[in-house]
Amino acid sequence: MNIKITGTGSYIPDTIEKNEAFHEHIFLNNDGSVINSPNEVIIEKFQAITGIAERRYAKAHLNSSDLGFFAAEKAIIDAKIDPETLDYIIVAHNFGDVKHDTIQSDMLPCLAARIKHSLRIKNPKCVAYDILFGCPGWIEGVIQAKAFIKAGMAKRCLVIGSETLSRVIDKHDRDAMIFSDGAGATVIEATEEEGGILEHECASYTYDEAYYLYFGNSNNQALDKNTRYIKMDGRKIYEFALTTVPNAMKTCLDNSGLDIKDVKKIFIHQANEKMDEAILKRFYRLYRTEIPEGVMPMSIQTLGNSSVATVPTLFDLVRNNQIENQSLKKGDVLIFASVGAGMHINAFVYKY
Repeated sequence: MNIKITGTGSYIPDTIEKNEAFHEHIFLNNDGSVINSPNEVIIEKFQAITGIAERRYAKAHLNSSDLGFFAAEKAIIDAKIDPETLDYIIVAHNFGDVKHDTIQSDMLPCLAARIKHSLRIKNPKCVAYDILFGCPGWIEGVIQAKAFIKAGMAKRCLVIGSETLSRVIDKHDRDAMIFSDGAGATVIEATEEEGGILEHECASYTYDEAYYLYFGNSNNQALDKNTRYIKMDGRKIYEFALTTVPNAMKTCLDNSGLDIKDVKKIFIHQANEKMDEAILKRFYRLYRTEIPEGVMPMSIQTLGNSSVATVPTLFDLVRNNQIENQSLKKGDVLIFASVGAGMHINAFVYKY
């Protein structure tokens, strides 16, 4: 028995927010002081570092659970399954449903229950639950689905990553330009077909690193102190990721018994273009080998960082030949990896 991804789907919002939209923002430092640079310069430097030129925002009437539902429908159709046969629906997110122009997260009921309801699944044995694991949430959901199936507790799972980060950003923080909205979904099931998930690795670094990403006040100190926004220590996250993620990927690949030369694609969380490129360089340096051309597909330039949605969305796009010069063929060895709030890291090796 092998455990494979048999269907994928993604939902990419229609609303495109280009970098030019931030020209009128009032960007402030963490202490509330004005940044002594024109917005054009701030945005130019931002794009040079992150690679982000535009991002996607969900329409006002849609919430994260709606986006997850849309992606789930596509994955179920792609897998050609009856949704009533699903044993688990696992939804990774960070903030629940945050309605447009509100400040309160809504997670009652959980997003997985909402999506199951929207899918009109009657089967009570289809267990629906959420996981909060930062940006690596979708990968962690896949790892959990693998564990359920391997233990004989399930045959088929639906794993979704969905987020509307545009609703928890501080418009006075330059980091607000990083975040976006989206959803990706996958059907994971036991199959006699060759390939599937070969090995995984995950870890939580919390002793010193737990609050590298956190909920904090606006940089505009005149605003309500009780309203919180997503905040991060970018430098510390960068340094953390450059050490831990390549090592986790190497451990995972080595435990799979495969060689670095077998790897055809690496699907890494789309957090920051320069950071992802640096992680890739560190990873291949561990094997003292050159980086193959086109091994790391990227979507961050136009889709931004949609947290748990970045990896499954990217995989769906490549799988459906929607990213230029990127494609997959049967037997390809893939590595999926992520890093995020917690601080959590994870990875799995997959034979397509």
